[in-house]
Amino acid sequence: MVNTYLHSELTGLILKAFYKVYNTLGYGFLEKVYQNSMLFELESMGISCSDELPIKAYYEEKLVGTYCADILVDGLVIVELKAIEKIAPEHEAQLVNYLKATQIEVGLLLNFGPKPQHVRRVLTSEYLRKIKAAETR
Repeated sequence: MVNTYLHSELTGLILKAFYKVYNTLGYGFLEKVYQNSMLFELESMGISCSDELPIKAYYEEKLVGTYCADILVDGLVIVELKAIEKIAPEHEAQLVNYLKATQIEVGLLLNFGPKPQHVRRVLTSEYLRKIKAAETR
């Protein structure tokens, strides 16, 4: 069966890099160690990536905050890293908010915890338009 979801080939390569880094380093390092390792691994695979993607948050067209996503891959996928016991709903909400605040539709949440975990979220442009239309009513 062929994966046909948005950016499936790219997210597959990101997950391959994630498991390679996890299997090499294991559990217990700070998030920054995993971030640097992921950047190295993705770049060694020939994948364009950058770290600390600046994201701006607005409330009623007023800038109310700025923050950074961990990694942007090929300008198409936001990768948020954690090094925690397990992924919680608030971590998934953080990733979804990153997607809402940018024009990027696909995000991966990768946890370098005692057991490796990953979550994939997609917010298509069409879905975001529906949300914004509902908010203006």
